Amino acid sequence: MDINLMELWSQMGLPVRGVVLVLTAQAVFSLAVAVDRLVMLFRSGRASRSFAAGAASLVEAGSWRELRDRAKAEASAHLPAMLHTGVATFLASRERGETTDRAAEHARRALERRSASLSDDLNKGMNVLASTGSTAPFVGLLGTVLGIIHAFHQIAAEGSGGIGTIGGSIGEALIVTGYGLVIAIPTVLIFNMLSGRIARFELGLANAAGELLDRMEASDAGGEEPASAAPGEPSDEPEARKPVTKLGAPASPAN
Repeated sequence: MDINLMELWSQMGLPVRGVVLVLTAQAVFSLAVAVDRLVMLFRSGRASRSFAAGAASLVEAGSWRELRDRAKAEASAHLPAMLHTGVATFLASRERGETTDRAAEHARRALERRSASLSDDLNKGMNVLASTGSTAPFVGLLGTVLGIIHAFHQIAAEGSGGIGTIGGSIGEALIVTGYGLVIAIPTVLIFNMLSGRIARFELGLANAAGELLDRMEASDAGGEEPASAAPGEPSDEPEARKPVTKLGAPASPAN
Protein backbone atom coordinates (compact mmCIF):
# COMPACT_ATOMS: atom_id res chain seq x y z
CA MET A 1 0.00 0.00 0.00
CA ASP A 2 1.45 3.33 -1.09
CA ILE A 3 0.97 6.29 1.22
CA ASN A 4 1.70 9.72 -0.14
CA LEU A 5 2.57 11.70 2.96
CA MET A 6 2.69 15.01 1.12
CA GLU A 7 -0.79 14.45 -0.25
CA LEU A 8 -2.09 13.51 3.19
CA TRP A 9 -0.49 16.64 4.65
CA SER A 10 -2.13 18.83 2.01
CA GLN A 11 -5.54 17.33 2.80
CA MET A 12 -5.25 17.79 6.55
CA GLY A 13 -7.04 20.61 8.29
CA LEU A 14 -5.07 23.07 10.37
CA PRO A 15 -5.98 21.47 13.74
CA VAL A 16 -4.77 18.07 12.56
CA ARG A 17 -1.57 19.59 11.22
CA GLY A 18 -1.04 21.14 14.64
CA VAL A 19 -1.36 17.72 16.25
CA VAL A 20 1.18 16.25 13.83
CA LEU A 21 3.63 19.05 14.62
CA VAL A 22 3.21 18.46 18.36
CA LEU A 23 3.90 14.75 17.91
CA THR A 24 6.95 15.52 15.78
CA ALA A 25 8.28 17.91 18.44
CA GLN A 26 7.80 15.23 21.11
CA ALA A 27 9.69 12.73 18.98
CA VAL A 28 12.60 15.12 18.37
CA PHE A 29 12.94 16.08 22.04
CA SER A 30 12.70 12.44 23.14
CA LEU A 31 15.40 11.42 20.68
CA ALA A 32 17.64 14.24 21.88
CA VAL A 33 17.20 13.20 25.52
CA ALA A 34 17.84 9.53 24.73
CA VAL A 35 21.08 10.30 22.87
CA ASP A 36 22.22 12.72 25.58
CA ARG A 37 21.62 10.21 28.40
CA LEU A 38 23.33 7.37 26.52
CA VAL A 39 26.40 9.51 25.80
CA MET A 40 26.48 10.74 29.41
CA LEU A 41 26.29 7.22 30.83
CA PHE A 42 29.01 5.98 28.50
CA ARG A 43 31.43 8.84 29.22
CA SER A 44 30.82 9.00 32.96
CA GLY A 45 30.94 5.23 33.30
CA ARG A 46 34.25 5.00 31.47
CA ALA A 47 35.78 7.87 33.46
CA SER A 48 34.47 6.48 36.75
CA ARG A 49 35.91 3.02 36.06
CA SER A 50 39.29 4.55 35.21
CA PHE A 51 39.21 6.62 38.40
CA ALA A 52 38.16 3.68 40.57
CA ALA A 53 41.03 1.55 39.32
CA GLY A 54 43.58 4.08 40.59
CA ALA A 55 41.69 5.26 43.66
CA ALA A 56 41.29 1.80 45.21
CA SER A 57 44.91 1.69 46.36
CA LEU A 58 44.64 5.20 47.84
CA VAL A 59 41.58 4.20 49.85
CA GLU A 60 43.32 1.05 51.08
CA ALA A 61 46.33 3.10 52.18
CA GLY A 62 44.21 5.84 53.73
CA SER A 63 45.87 8.49 51.55
CA TRP A 64 42.93 10.84 51.85
CA ARG A 65 44.65 14.03 50.73
CA GLU A 66 45.97 12.44 47.56
CA LEU A 67 42.57 10.87 46.91
CA ARG A 68 40.86 14.23 47.40
CA ASP A 69 43.20 15.95 44.94
CA ARG A 70 42.81 13.24 42.33
CA ALA A 71 39.03 13.20 42.67
CA LYS A 72 38.92 16.99 42.32
CA ALA A 73 40.96 16.78 39.10
CA GLU A 74 38.51 14.27 37.61
CA ALA A 75 35.31 15.68 39.10
CA SER A 76 33.61 15.91 35.70
CA ALA A 77 32.61 12.24 36.17
CA HIS A 78 30.02 11.27 38.76
CA LEU A 79 32.09 8.88 40.92
CA PRO A 80 35.06 11.23 41.44
CA ALA A 81 32.68 14.13 42.08
CA MET A 82 30.88 12.22 44.81
CA LEU A 83 34.01 10.83 46.47
CA HIS A 84 35.64 14.26 46.43
CA THR A 85 32.73 15.62 48.45
CA GLY A 86 33.04 12.85 51.05
CA VAL A 87 36.82 12.95 51.37
CA ALA A 88 37.00 16.76 51.46
CA THR A 89 34.37 16.88 54.20
CA PHE A 90 36.17 14.16 56.16
CA LEU A 91 39.52 15.94 56.00
CA ALA A 92 38.00 19.31 56.87
CA SER A 93 36.39 17.80 59.97
CA ARG A 94 39.64 16.14 61.02
CA GLU A 95 41.53 19.41 60.58
CA ARG A 96 39.04 21.06 62.93
CA GLY A 97 40.12 18.58 65.59
CA GLU A 98 37.11 16.25 65.43
CA THR A 99 37.43 12.53 66.00
CA THR A 100 37.47 10.03 63.14
CA ASP A 101 33.95 8.83 63.93
CA ARG A 102 32.60 12.37 63.98
CA ALA A 103 34.38 13.26 60.76
CA ALA A 104 33.03 10.12 59.08
CA GLU A 105 29.50 11.07 60.14
CA HIS A 106 29.90 14.49 58.56
CA ALA A 107 31.20 12.81 55.42
CA ARG A 108 28.20 10.47 55.36
CA ARG A 109 25.77 13.39 55.46
CA ALA A 110 27.68 15.23 52.75
CA LEU A 111 27.67 12.11 50.58
CA GLU A 112 23.91 11.73 51.00
CA ARG A 113 23.33 15.29 49.83
CA ARG A 114 25.75 14.90 46.95
CA SER A 115 24.16 11.59 45.96
CA ALA A 116 20.75 13.26 45.70
CA SER A 117 22.24 16.00 43.52
CA LEU A 118 23.95 13.48 41.24
CA SER A 119 20.77 11.43 40.97
CA ASP A 120 18.93 14.52 39.77
CA ASP A 121 21.66 15.11 37.19
CA LEU A 122 21.57 11.50 35.99
CA ASN A 123 17.80 11.61 35.51
CA LYS A 124 17.79 14.99 33.74
CA GLY A 125 15.37 14.91 30.83
CA MET A 126 13.86 11.54 31.70
CA ASN A 127 10.54 13.27 32.39
CA VAL A 128 10.44 14.18 28.68
CA LEU A 129 10.61 10.50 27.74
CA ALA A 130 8.00 9.56 30.34
CA SER A 131 5.63 12.29 29.21
CA THR A 132 6.02 11.43 25.53
CA GLY A 133 5.50 7.73 26.09
CA SER A 134 2.35 8.30 28.11
CA THR A 135 0.76 11.12 26.10
CA ALA A 136 1.70 10.48 22.45
CA PRO A 137 -1.08 7.88 21.89
CA PHE A 138 -3.68 10.29 23.24
CA VAL A 139 -2.31 13.17 21.19
CA GLY A 140 -2.60 10.93 18.13
CA LEU A 141 -6.15 10.04 19.14
CA LEU A 142 -6.92 13.73 19.37
CA GLY A 143 -5.73 14.05 15.78
CA THR A 144 -8.08 11.24 14.81
CA VAL A 145 -11.04 12.99 16.42
CA LEU A 146 -10.17 16.26 14.73
CA GLY A 147 -9.81 14.46 11.38
CA ILE A 148 -13.25 12.88 11.70
CA ILE A 149 -14.73 16.27 12.59
CA HIS A 150 -13.10 17.64 9.45
CA ALA A 151 -14.70 14.83 7.43
CA PHE A 152 -18.13 15.71 8.80
CA HIS A 153 -17.57 19.33 7.81
CA GLN A 154 -16.82 18.16 4.29
CA ILE A 155 -20.05 16.17 4.22
CA ALA A 156 -22.02 19.18 5.38
CA ALA A 157 -20.35 21.45 2.83
CA GLU A 158 -20.84 19.13 -0.16
CA GLY A 159 -24.18 17.65 0.85
CA SER A 160 -23.11 14.05 0.22
CA GLY A 161 -21.48 11.37 2.30
CA GLY A 162 -19.79 9.16 -0.26
CA ILE A 163 -16.47 7.54 0.38
CA GLY A 164 -14.89 9.83 -2.16
CA THR A 165 -15.91 12.80 -0.08
CA ILE A 166 -14.62 11.69 3.29
CA GLY A 167 -12.11 8.98 2.40
CA GLY A 168 -9.12 11.31 2.57
CA SER A 169 -10.16 12.78 5.90
CA ILE A 170 -10.71 9.36 7.45
CA GLY A 171 -7.35 8.21 6.12
CA GLU A 172 -5.51 11.18 7.60
CA ALA A 173 -7.28 10.64 10.91
CA LEU A 174 -6.08 7.03 11.14
CA ILE A 175 -2.59 7.98 10.04
CA VAL A 176 -2.29 10.46 12.93
CA THR A 177 -3.31 7.77 15.43
CA GLY A 178 -0.68 5.43 14.03
CA TYR A 179 1.89 8.21 14.13
CA GLY A 180 1.23 8.71 17.83
CA LEU A 181 1.70 4.99 18.52
CA VAL A 182 4.88 4.84 16.44
CA ILE A 183 6.34 7.59 18.63
CA ALA A 184 5.04 6.27 21.96
CA ILE A 185 6.09 2.61 21.75
CA PRO A 186 9.85 3.14 21.11
CA THR A 187 9.90 5.98 23.63
CA VAL A 188 8.54 3.74 26.39
CA LEU A 189 11.09 1.04 25.56
CA ILE A 190 13.95 3.56 25.57
CA PHE A 191 12.72 5.05 28.86
CA ASN A 192 12.68 1.63 30.53
CA MET A 193 16.15 0.80 29.22
CA LEU A 194 17.65 4.09 30.36
CA SER A 195 15.92 3.90 33.75
CA GLY A 196 17.48 0.48 34.34
CA ARG A 197 20.95 1.69 33.40
CA ILE A 198 20.69 4.79 35.54
CA ALA A 199 19.44 2.74 38.49
CA ARG A 200 22.44 0.41 38.19
CA PHE A 201 24.76 3.40 37.92
CA GLU A 202 23.27 4.95 41.05
CA LEU A 203 23.62 1.62 42.87
CA GLY A 204 27.31 1.56 41.98
CA LEU A 205 27.75 5.08 43.32
CA ALA A 206 25.96 4.14 46.55
CA ASN A 207 28.17 1.07 47.00
CA ALA A 208 31.32 3.12 46.41
CA ALA A 209 30.20 5.71 48.98
CA GLY A 210 29.45 2.96 51.50
CA GLU A 211 32.86 1.37 51.04
CA LEU A 212 34.54 4.76 51.41
CA LEU A 213 32.72 5.44 54.67
CA ASP A 214 33.67 2.00 56.00
CA ARG A 215 37.33 2.76 55.34
CA MET A 216 37.06 6.18 56.92
CA GLU A 217 35.49 4.84 60.10
CA ALA A 218 38.18 2.19 60.41
CA SER A 219 41.07 4.51 59.57
CA ASP A 220 43.21 6.91 61.49
CA ALA A 221 42.95 9.40 58.60
CA GLY A 222 46.22 8.15 57.18
CA GLY A 223 48.06 9.53 60.17
CA GLU A 224 46.55 12.97 59.62
CA GLU A 225 45.78 13.98 63.18
CA PRO A 226 43.97 17.12 64.28
CA ALA A 227 46.10 19.97 65.52
CA SER A 228 47.83 18.82 68.71
CA ALA A 229 47.91 20.74 71.98
CA ALA A 230 50.91 22.81 72.91
CA PRO A 231 53.70 20.99 74.79
CA GLY A 232 52.78 20.45 78.37
CA GLU A 233 49.06 21.07 77.80
CA PRO A 234 46.51 18.24 77.98
CA SER A 235 44.87 17.21 74.74
CA ASP A 236 41.08 17.45 74.40
CA GLU A 237 41.00 14.19 72.45
CA PRO A 238 40.40 11.08 74.56
CA GLU A 239 43.40 8.82 74.90
CA ALA A 240 41.58 5.97 73.18
CA ARG A 241 41.03 8.11 70.11
CA LYS A 242 44.69 9.02 69.57
CA PRO A 243 45.83 7.16 66.44
CA VAL A 244 48.68 4.78 67.10
CA THR A 245 50.57 2.32 65.03
CA LYS A 246 50.59 -1.38 65.68
CA LEU A 247 53.79 -0.94 67.70
CA GLY A 248 52.17 1.63 69.94
CA ALA A 249 54.12 4.60 68.58
CA PRO A 250 52.30 7.72 67.42
CA ALA A 251 51.15 7.51 63.86
CA SER A 252 53.42 9.26 61.43
CA PRO A 253 52.03 12.29 59.59
CA ALA A 254 50.72 11.87 56.11
CA ASN A 255 52.89 12.78 53.20
